[in-house]
Order: sequence, then structure tokens, then C-alpha cells
Amino acid sequence: MSAHPTAASPSPAPVHPNYRLPAGIGRAAWPAMGTTVVVCAPTERLAEAASQTRELFAIWEQALSRFRDDSELAQVNQQAGHSVPVSALFWDVLTTALAAARATDGLYDPTLGRQMLRIGYDRTFAAIAGGILAGPTARPLAGGGWQGMRLDPAARAVTLPVGVALDFGGIAKGMAVDAALAALTAAGIAPALVNAGGDLAANGTPEAGSWSVAVPGDRMIALYAGALATSGTDRRRWQQGATPRHHLIDPRTGEPVVTDVVAVTVAAPRCAQAEVAAKVALILGERAGRAWLRQHHLAGQCLRENGELWATAGWPAKEDQS
Repeated sequence: MSAHPTAASPSPAPVHPNYRLPAGIGRAAWPAMGTTVVVCAPTERLAEAASQTRELFAIWEQALSRFRDDSELAQVNQQAGHSVPVSALFWDVLTTALAAARATDGLYDPTLGRQMLRIGYDRTFAAIAGGILAGPTARPLAGGGWQGMRLDPAARAVTLPVGVALDFGGIAKGMAVDAALAALTAAGIAPALVNAGGDLAANGTPEAGSWSVAVPGDRMIALYAGALATSGTDRRRWQQGATPRHHLIDPRTGEPVVTDVVAVTVAAPRCAQAEVAAKVALILGERAGRAWLRQHHLAGQCLRENGELWATAGWPAKEDQS
């Protein structure tokens, strides 16, 4: 990881991220994968960068959205118990997600689709925000279904256990950011930054020396290289009967996580890695989450409910004043 941590918008909700554009850099934004995707690139190549990134995110959304009946993910979920051949893209995301589940002892769980449906997150957040949903009709179900999945690498096929549904969550966004940035780099478009609702990465620095990006706690810090992601409970919230809900499920309980922190932001070499780490640290809570980040040598920041901040080694102590 770079000695200089990265930074991002604090919100995973579909809003425009908040950062300062350096001179000579343009910005394009559009909705995709349930959030707002933003690409920043030199103004003379912005149209090209936006076109490439938009096309990539459209392909990923078509394959991985659980809100589209015609997505590949929906087709796999509908055929639980049967071996289903999948595309190379789907296989890559699935195997990456399973590796993350193993590495985090299941605190990241890509098989929480049924749990999401139970708490009312059965459509896009924009469709449920502001309303009061009917209460759940089933008891909470702990996660762990990923451990019973069967993969056939030779046939590139997957078999879900009956009753288990995939929901890749933020790791798919993070991987899409990484893939988009790699494509821009291969096309010689740099410096560039790709942001999907607060999960972002950059392939270089503008002439000003860094990207200046907002993070939770009303701070601006400098982004020099690598990626950063934020996981929080303060944005995607709704009411289910008399119960307040948010979108981050604790796989140990099958319910929205109860934690003493509002948001965790993590810097890492890749966006997908940062996204998983931020979610795990948030689920663990302040004390255990901080220890987990230290154990894995990741720079991060946590926003407590009272507005106070803590950070691990490597996180900038001062705000960016550029």
C-alpha cells in the first residue's frame, strides 16, 4: 500500500461524491449499480474515459444486479440446487468473493440475498427510501451459505445450496472500480479517478500533487495512489414496520449489524480489498475493528456515533488544505 492513504465520499447512497477537482481535470457522473458512478480525467480525454467506464459498469450491472430479473446473478439464484454455467466475469467476482469470505472467517458473506429480502431490501434503495415497509414474515437466518456452494472450475459452473441466494454487495462495486481504472490505465488515460458511491481508486496524481477527497467526519484528505472505500450505517436506512433498518447485514445474526460506529473508511491497494476491509471493521465494532485493521496492516478511520474519530497507523493526522 502506498505510504499516502486514499480518500473517498462517506456515503454509499446514490449521491454525488464530494471532492475538489484539480485544474485540468473534468468530471462525468451517471447512475449505475444502485449508486452514482463518477469518473475524473484530463478534460481532453474525459469523454473517452466516461464512455469506457460507463460501458464497463453497464456490463457489470447486467451480470451482477439482484434487482434485475434478467441478470446472471438472478438466474443463478433462481436455480439454487442445480449446476449453472456462468460467464468469466461472474466466475471472477464469485471466486474473489469466496476468497474474501474465507479470509474474513465469514464476516464478509456473499450469500446474504435471502437476509436482504427479509428486511425489505428487495428493490433498489431509491424505491424503498422514505416509505414504511411491512414487517418481516420470517425469523432471522444467520449467514454462512457460501460454505455449502459447489464450484466446477472445468465447466465454470456453480451450484448454490437450496435456500441460499447470492448478493455480492460492495465487493462487486469495488471490483468494477478496479476494472474500470485498469482499462483507463491501459488506454493511457491518467491521471484518472473512478468512484462508485464512495468506493474509489486513482491511477496517478494531477499536477496539483494529489486528489482532495472528503471522508466521514467532515474531513478532506489527500489521495496520492491506490484505493479507498467507506462502509457506513448512516445512509441507506428505512423503516420496516416499527423497526429501523439499514443495509449492512451481520452474517452472524442475519440482522442489520448493531455497532458502536457509524462509518469506517479503509485505504488499500485495490478498491475491492478496501471495501471488504471497511465492512468487516464496521461489523466488528470500534475495538475489535481497529485491532483487525492493525493485524492486516491497513490504514483506516472510524467515525463514532458521538462524532469522534479514531485512526490506525498510516492514516493522515491532518486535513488536506489544498
